[in-house]
Amino acid sequence: MSINRRNFIRTSAISAGAATLLSGLSGCSTPVDKSTKASPLDDLKSMTAAVVPISIEERKSRIEKAQRLMTDNKIDAIFLDGGTSMEYFTGIRWGNSERMMSAIIPAKGEVKYVSPHFEEARVRELMTIGNDVRVWEEDESPYKVVAKIFSDFGIRTGKIGMEERVRFFLFDGIRKEVANVEYVSADPVTATCRMIKSPAELALMQKANDVTIEAYKVAVAMLTEGMSQGDFSRNTSEAHKRLGAPGGGAGASFGAPSAFPHGSIEPQKLQKGDIVLMDGGCQIGGYASDISRTVVFGEPTKRQQEIWDLEKKAQAAGFAAAKLGDPCENVDIAARKVITDAGFGPGYKVPGLAHRTGHGIGMDGHEWGNMVLGNKQPLVAGMCFSIEPTISIYGEFGIRLEDCAYMTEEGVKWFSQPSPSIDQPFA
Repeated sequence: MSINRRNFIRTSAISAGAATLLSGLSGCSTPVDKSTKASPLDDLKSMTAAVVPISIEERKSRIEKAQRLMTDNKIDAIFLDGGTSMEYFTGIRWGNSERMMSAIIPAKGEVKYVSPHFEEARVRELMTIGNDVRVWEEDESPYKVVAKIFSDFGIRTGKIGMEERVRFFLFDGIRKEVANVEYVSADPVTATCRMIKSPAELALMQKANDVTIEAYKVAVAMLTEGMSQGDFSRNTSEAHKRLGAPGGGAGASFGAPSAFPHGSIEPQKLQKGDIVLMDGGCQIGGYASDISRTVVFGEPTKRQQEIWDLEKKAQAAGFAAAKLGDPCENVDIAARKVITDAGFGPGYKVPGLAHRTGHGIGMDGHEWGNMVLGNKQPLVAGMCFSIEPTISIYGEFGIRLEDCAYMTEEGVKWFSQPSPSIDQPFA
């Protein structure tokens, strides 16, 4: 969920923070005086110089797979609005407006694009797949252009798959213009393709996770009494930026508001004894990380220690339940059982685990493949997902440990190593 392994002791500046952190974070109570002391941010360097982007050849293979799936599902073409799926298949990242800019992938043939005429040059500048751009003027209907493409593909009856993020007004305009076909969900094509990650995708996700863990190490070392949530967010954003992931960052909840899985609107100032629940991530090469860590600023109470240990046990149970061929729901069932057996819940009741145990992840922070009761989707190699069984206790605190995992032919593996203990958040 999102709110908005490397050596912990990486530099002398971070080592100082790490040493205090491992003694219960009590040494972090003195704010960093930037005029006399180095900031833990100062020694950070980019970790992304050797990142290898997704190749054109891989995108072409994605389209070939999509076309096989279209044939299997008797879908004649799929329509993509600007968004993640368009970028996944074509490499074009396009911000949506009221003007149609779309891609149409046929079961047989080449990708074709629909663009405002005045945007054609920019579309061609971004294109690496296909070369056919059909344009429309401001006083013309883009839906007639789509109809002509369907006709050119020989689609007069049959099925058109609409990608799940297609905006309604575009779908409505197309179906009014082309009423003789059946419009169906493109999920059997798009979701099936995107849910299974290639080695290149896994490498980008691994780097994103590595960067976020390094940023968190710095952010924890910079915890100071009296700091605000905004201070924490600025520190994590700056750390991600210096590590080569601008736009990354994390939010945090201090004390009782940590019981709210996505935080509280109430302003918070960090105090001794507070739970600190951080949640966030970044993107590298278009692929996301999503990690949560929970620590105590100062010495943990017996209650905090017990609930943190229970959370760790639940997360480990979820990981152990992720087995090739078994349904996604088993991860949720196993993690939730640990929490309910301890007297919480039952089910989604609070105090306890109020949400699913995990979600799919890839180009988007949340994708298909939820770890939730009822999801019978079998776990197969290439699937990526979070394991994050929050324990929420309203009026006290919340504990969440979130790490993402992926399936291989040998079984499940972590992208980020889970926290060893409440006073050692990084492996």
